[in-house]
Amino acid sequence: MEDVVIGMRVLVTGNAGYIGPIVTRQLLDAGHEVTGFDSGLFDLEPVGSASPEVTQIVKDIRDVDCSDVAGHDAIIHLAALSNDPLGELNPGVTEAVNHEATLSLAKIAKDAGVARFVFAGSCSAYGAGEPGEWLDESAPLRPQTAYARSKVEAENELVGMNCADFTTVLLRSATAYGAAPILRTDLVVNELVARALIDGRVVLRTSGVQWRPLVHVEDIARAAVASLGAPHDDVGGRPFNVGSNHENYRVRDIADVVADSVPGAKVIVAGDAEPDRRDYRVSFDRFEEVLPHATPQWTLARGIAQLVEVFSSVGVSDAVIDRYSRVKHLKRLTEEGGLDESVRLIEQTAHA
Repeated sequence: MEDVVIGMRVLVTGNAGYIGPIVTRQLLDAGHEVTGFDSGLFDLEPVGSASPEVTQIVKDIRDVDCSDVAGHDAIIHLAALSNDPLGELNPGVTEAVNHEATLSLAKIAKDAGVARFVFAGSCSAYGAGEPGEWLDESAPLRPQTAYARSKVEAENELVGMNCADFTTVLLRSATAYGAAPILRTDLVVNELVARALIDGRVVLRTSGVQWRPLVHVEDIARAAVASLGAPHDDVGGRPFNVGSNHENYRVRDIADVVADSVPGAKVIVAGDAEPDRRDYRVSFDRFEEVLPHATPQWTLARGIAQLVEVFSSVGVSDAVIDRYSRVKHLKRLTEEGGLDESVRLIEQTAHA
């Protein structure tokens, strides 16, 4: 069970990304003091409410040092190259950002006296489950992509660093979706909703039989904030699947819910649809037992209705989808000369 904890000084890495602004808002609402740490790589126009204003460190996570973390009670570490297609652009950089920089940050934090380190992992670590199998935290990890492998490697290191004075909390989130100030259109639910609104088609690029666990971005944030108050003996060095059992869906079923929510939309299986190795149905029993106050509140149908409203309000178009796609954004920055081969902002590199 969580203890009620208020007034902590919390460093949130990746606070200007997809999940970060929501984590920040929830922390502030709970009475915590927040410092943001973000490179500004995804400095995009907010959709709806702006990101909360906090003390901000603008820096690449690979360059973190003791002065950045000193004086904080906890770190919620969200900064990452954060999905499978993005990770495959440059697997070496993905490893450097998601694994090596995480380990460096954790070591610096531990030496600086930070008491708690909350790590944003992923259920994609499971990769490919057996037919009919429910995967809990003891299941074999079979990461299929550079992104998933980097998260597993970081998690393994953090387990070994856990001790009485440095609690590491490992949150394996289900596939994220939902509206946020810094929107993403490269997540399966978000993209399907956007495309349904634009052209009335919900197009499946795979067979659609694969299982995916889903969790709303607000619920991911709630889990991270709640984990700050959980007793060390309950959470220290332990992975937790973040989501709920009833929010496991086959991709085809997700498409059907989207089509039902957008008048006139139809599900189409693309002629070049291919099998997808990522196929996993996940159990969230441990999460619900240890962090019951963080049990997800959002359902897929409610989240899709939210997305329909938000996308409609901004006049969703192909341009909007491109703007909020992480891969397309990075490619655009590179073409404009703003990003180097190591996925660093050139302006920051010049001033380093």
